[in-house]
Amino acid sequence: MKVVNDNSRPSFEPGYIALYRSGELLRRAEALEARLASCDICPRECGVDRLAGEEKFCHSAFLPIVSSVCAHHGEEPALSGSRGSGTIFFGNCNMRCVYCQNHQISQDWATQKSKEMDCHTLAEGMLYLQDELGCHNINFVSPSHFVPQLVRAVLEAVPMGLRLPLVYNTGGYDSIRTLRALEGIISIYLPDLRYASDKWARKFSQAPDYVSHARAAIQEMYRQVGDVVLDEAGVAQKGLIVRHLILPNGLAGSEDSLTWLVNQVSPAVTVSIMSQYFPAHRAGRIPALLRTISPSEYSEVVRLVDRLGLENGWIQEMGAAENYLPDFKRPGHPFDSTVVS
Repeated sequence: MKVVNDNSRPSFEPGYIALYRSGELLRRAEALEARLASCDICPRECGVDRLAGEEKFCHSAFLPIVSSVCAHHGEEPALSGSRGSGTIFFGNCNMRCVYCQNHQISQDWATQKSKEMDCHTLAEGMLYLQDELGCHNINFVSPSHFVPQLVRAVLEAVPMGLRLPLVYNTGGYDSIRTLRALEGIISIYLPDLRYASDKWARKFSQAPDYVSHARAAIQEMYRQVGDVVLDEAGVAQKGLIVRHLILPNGLAGSEDSLTWLVNQVSPAVTVSIMSQYFPAHRAGRIPALLRTISPSEYSEVVRLVDRLGLENGWIQEMGAAENYLPDFKRPGHPFDSTVVS
């Protein structure tokens, strides 16, 4: 598979800089924060007053929870480049995947509560990734429940010198209204397309109506940023990259999902086909999920990609499962330079 460079484009300036100059970034931040008073930031629309410290499904109030800030060399090549993707791992999540490889930070709410930080400190973390570690981008991981805080931190970071593309790295369970508030702020969308069946989404991720929400979100993301554009070094500057994790026993609905992408988004859409499924967290107690994918399951999806004519992106090699298991229990301060793989 391939992603074509576009060397004719001028030097890239992220859209949030112009939004800052016009005052629109401030208006977006304030409007998003107001919605936290009766939270409808993600599709769950819990309605609690997070400004007053109330919590519900995501166990998150007003302050963002930041579990790790580091240079990550294990992302797609166009994101990691030579200097790493500047990942900011948000704690907690608006999904409950029983096989989550990041369960230490996504589903250990009591521990994560101690990692709250204010938005100015988060902005400083972005500058640390840019100026101290030299990362290619700022990569917000699991941001769906912290979008207002993310935008406020970007607002604070721009006058401090932030100039990198922003990556929105999500499980795909996102609100269209919230995504529209991110237009021009996010340069690169990196959503999962995890299921083609709401039955499995509900059972294994507690995400009702996941399929319709994720598909609508991906279409909105593509409308905003279009196809991937690379700089002369092969590093992404803008565009949509859709991740699809192959699950055992066909639970991901790969044929349905990838066919939908080709027909309803674009035949040229950039995809990242992931073979790294591992029965982490509680999956080892669920018969349908207690093994890694088989060579035949992997080959079936590779053939499907070829048959559908998906040419842009990447396919992980078979046997990647044990190479992508992070450890978030290591000690360190919030601005941890440890490279996660």
